[in-house]
Amino acid sequence: MAKRAILVLEDGSIHEGHAFGAVTSAFGEVVFDTGMTGYQEMITDPSFAGQILVPTYPMIGNYGVSECHSESGRIQIRGLAVREHCRRPSHRNSTGTLHDFLLAHGVPGISGLDTRSLTRHVRAAGVMMAIVTSEITAEEALAGLARLPGYDFTDFVRQVSTERAYTWPSDRPCAVAPTDNPRPAGPLKEDSDTSSPHIVVIDYGVKYSILRIFSRLGCRVTVVPYASSAEDVLALNPQGIVLSPGPGNPHLLDDLTHTVRKLIGRKPLMGICLGHQLIGQAMGASTFKLKSGHRGGNQPVRDLITGRVYITAQSHGYALDADTISGGLEVSHINLNDGTVEGLRHRDCTLLSVQYHAEASPGPLDNVYLFEQFVDMVRQHGKR
Repeated sequence: MAKRAILVLEDGSIHEGHAFGAVTSAFGEVVFDTGMTGYQEMITDPSFAGQILVPTYPMIGNYGVSECHSESGRIQIRGLAVREHCRRPSHRNSTGTLHDFLLAHGVPGISGLDTRSLTRHVRAAGVMMAIVTSEITAEEALAGLARLPGYDFTDFVRQVSTERAYTWPSDRPCAVAPTDNPRPAGPLKEDSDTSSPHIVVIDYGVKYSILRIFSRLGCRVTVVPYASSAEDVLALNPQGIVLSPGPGNPHLLDDLTHTVRKLIGRKPLMGICLGHQLIGQAMGASTFKLKSGHRGGNQPVRDLITGRVYITAQSHGYALDADTISGGLEVSHINLNDGTVEGLRHRDCTLLSVQYHAEASPGPLDNVYLFEQFVDMVRQHGKR
């Protein structure tokens, strides 16, 4: 029999289930994701750092885990809460079970929950902190939550970013971690190879899919730590700069916003999710927290320039305030569910910015064209 476990929310609600993965306690912000597949991509996505993930799809783990489906070098979530955990996965690429994957990374899971009820609760009340545990009582868990730091007051970017610069290997599309990379960048210095566009990605919580896409498009990719200065980045002589997605509250990232402000207009710039928010903040816009966030692969977004609607993958809990956008920035995309800002463009600078995850993984591939568009921008800019 599986060991009993509980999920205790800070509003006092208690959800009982059974433990799987690591037998330990973990706390984090409870969020739900509406994706029907892609649980491995979700749990290894750095955007979920510091959170307890609740997939709304009822069966999780049925196709196991595979090296090529990871979006970072480790599991990023604090805990996983599911309706049904599949113990006997079936897929030709599977190399193990979800239980073993969580266990190897020290991450607890809880199964047997009514995740539909839990999702409706979070949607109505808003995201909140919680503890998943099989070691302490509900009363002890609730008392512990009162002493733990809140999600909004923790800088998660520094926890998920690479510690050193590295180059992404086009010959290893399933690379597991930057430390396994055979071509470390070493000390930051000017890049002299001009045979293909050189893209520098500032890692606020980058997903491997972003690096894979640029590699497939024929780009040379260098990933640098989140704290790299504008001078460090420009010293690499990039043809384009990408500000990656990442976790946490953008209000805590004034130093990163300052760096982005110094990069705008210097090179073609692409911002994704948190990178998009930092571009907005760098130009004077403010951000606010969404009640329950946008997480899943079914968010409709309209391109205001063409009028076309795209289905997008999203994973964010904050958004830019449209009324504060200025400084040459214009809203280019909006979310059709709630009207929030989903993209920016600049009247004068070579800049492309989207709130959603154009790389998907998991989610629809409708928006991969944005990477092609950015590479075209980089090439055209180089001809000036």
